[in-house]
Amino acid sequence: QMIAMRYASVPIIRLTGGLKDTVIAYNHETGEGDGFTFLTYNASDMLYAIERAVGLYRDYKDDWKKVVLNGMKKDFSWKTIADQYLALYKSI
Repeated sequence: QMIAMRYASVPIIRLTGGLKDTVIAYNHETGEGDGFTFLTYNASDMLYAIERAVGLYRDYKDDWKKVVLNGMKKDFSWKTIADQYLALYKSI
């Protein structure tokens, strides 16, 4: 998912493990988020997430571009993580 977002692919993921930590569900009202998510491990929930993504792509091109850019702007580099750990240690 991290590589996909870097190269302008919008992830559709089940909210589990590290996936739920790195992909934020797109919110049409606020314009926040960088992917599409579903919780339950079943075909109908996955299909609904896919339909939401396709609907946004088909009907709201500007919003789709925003989702793509939101994902591309994320920084998953080790530097970012190291800075967060350093800030945590300093706060303790």
